[in-house]
Amino acid sequence: MRASVLVEPGRIEMQERVVPTPDPGDVLVKVASVGICGSDTHFYREGHIGDLVADRPVVLGHESSGTIVAVGAGVAADRIGQRVSIEPQRPDPSSEESRRGLYHLCPHMQFFAAPPIDGALAEYVTIGSGFAHPVPDEMSDDAAALCEPLSVAIATNRKARVTAGSRVLVAGAGPIGIATLQTALAFGATEVIVSDLDSRRRNIATKFGAAAVLDPREQDVAGLHVDAFIDASGAPSAVSAGIEAVRPAGTVVLVGMGATEMTLPVQTIQNRELVLTGVFRYANTWPTAISLARSGRVDLDLMVTGRFPLSEAEQALNADRTPGSLKAVVRVPE
Repeated sequence: MRASVLVEPGRIEMQERVVPTPDPGDVLVKVASVGICGSDTHFYREGHIGDLVADRPVVLGHESSGTIVAVGAGVAADRIGQRVSIEPQRPDPSSEESRRGLYHLCPHMQFFAAPPIDGALAEYVTIGSGFAHPVPDEMSDDAAALCEPLSVAIATNRKARVTAGSRVLVAGAGPIGIATLQTALAFGATEVIVSDLDSRRRNIATKFGAAAVLDPREQDVAGLHVDAFIDASGAPSAVSAGIEAVRPAGTVVLVGMGATEMTLPVQTIQNRELVLTGVFRYANTWPTAISLARSGRVDLDLMVTGRFPLSEAEQALNADRTPGSLKAVVRVPE
């Protein structure tokens, strides 16, 4: 099979690799679509994200969909032919976190495209059968792949306690910010305000239902008095400003990847008794993601602004530098 391999920072090679064989409990998936995530671009350009270092060749891509073409022992043969959205996780079921239902925090996690684990920018991948989620016929391959970033948004909104009538501030109108915006509205938020430095991305947020968009260089968010603030930017200045926008007993959720350390307004957090937490991955989100996309409450296809063949994966990894780009997708069949 063909695979797009990061051989060193800034260099992708197309390689021929052996098609993997599904282990007991696994399925073999012929990949259809792969979304490009900010973590993929970090590995591509810098070779690392925090402690995760791509110190050997690795296949990127963890937002993926495809069709089951073979099954391992213990998996029903009637799964062959199913179109699926892949939850790109292999937790250790015996770990304490997994036993508590928090399998996404398993310390022994094998996650697609988190070195040294290969990801989905290849023609075939294997995954545990329970992590290959069937999708309806009317869902596109691209939307099925983007159930992964939608799952991040679902986990984020759950932690933010977004519900009917909530007022929410989202910092950052990139793919996670836009997915978070749509999910907050689907969860019942009556007002979602989005801040971003880029006017094009503010316009995108308006198209996806933001009640208001702000340029944080020109407008102070401190007096918004929102129920929840979600940072999808990773910018220290956005985090500090957003915390000041939250009403007493409100919630702050950090999901954007940015600075490893930052200064926070601790007195505000204490005096208002704010709940501050983070989101790393997700657990038990795929059924909700598929339902939201199927119902039309979240439009994943509309988020796609560029499609590339597998042979042009490197161009897809650089698509975020194109003005107006939101989400690039690699279509594996050519």
